Amino acid sequence: MASGFFALLDDVAALMDDVAVTTKIATKKTAGILGDDLAVNAEKATGFMSSREIPVLWAITKGSFLNKIIILPIVFLLNWLYQPAINYILIVGAMYLAFEGVEKIIEFLFHRKKEGHEVIEEREADTQSAEEIEKAKVKSAVTTDFILSLEIVIIALGTVLEESHPFITQILVTSLVAIVATVGVYGIVALIVRMDDAGFKLIKKSNGKGFASKLGQFLVDALPWVIKSLGVIGTIALIMVAGEIFAHRIEYLHHILPDWNATLKQVVFGLAGGLIGVALFTVGKKVYSLVANK
Repeated sequence: MASGFFALLDDVAALMDDVAVTTKIATKKTAGILGDDLAVNAEKATGFMSSREIPVLWAITKGSFLNKIIILPIVFLLNWLYQPAINYILIVGAMYLAFEGVEKIIEFLFHRKKEGHEVIEEREADTQSAEEIEKAKVKSAVTTDFILSLEIVIIALGTVLEESHPFITQILVTSLVAIVATVGVYGIVALIVRMDDAGFKLIKKSNGKGFASKLGQFLVDALPWVIKSLGVIGTIALIMVAGEIFAHRIEYLHHILPDWNATLKQVVFGLAGGLIGVALFTVGKKVYSLVANK
């Protein structure tokens, strides 16, 4: 009886060791997408009033956890029933990411800056409350997170499938990577959005003197630049993640331009996919408007 119990403990220990090693490998393989995830979500979680930053970030984090809860069983089920379906879902998701990234670039390049009276008129015409705008931004962030989470989960699952691990190991490793991704990414985002508060506290505590005060002032001054940088990095990340999915998941594109640098291919494919997405959205919007007005 005792020997059976210790044998069970030995099996559990071996399983946990296998899970730990494989999780480490899977996390390394998802490092690139995690970096993109961080840039995109940090950019989406900024731009709110100081008092709303943490509540908004918590709402996005809860949405991210819900995304993983939805994605994990669906990915396992599709992997068992019909693996190609995962490819199709990723490609559709990549179109959304590319569209979002290219739309931001078009907005920046071609939409002229509004004058003061135009901004006032626009605000007066805008019937959305601050709460509704906040909810819309959270929804957009959670939608983007869903697609990025889907790729993270699939990469993690692909790692354990390559090593022919048992099903229980596949579940544990993929789930652990998903949890680590959410906690890690949004933990760092929380630190970024509270940089200025930490800076103000350092200045106040040091009475505006010494190294602590200079560090605090640096954090306060750096935050606007960090936010602007994250906006640019986040947009580039959207396009590159989309381009990478196109390059690896569409068979024709996977073999095209073999001499091109991988990063350049990702950018080109991402931009092309985004332009197609913007064109389809614009045409669809006009068709819908014509039909609705009849």
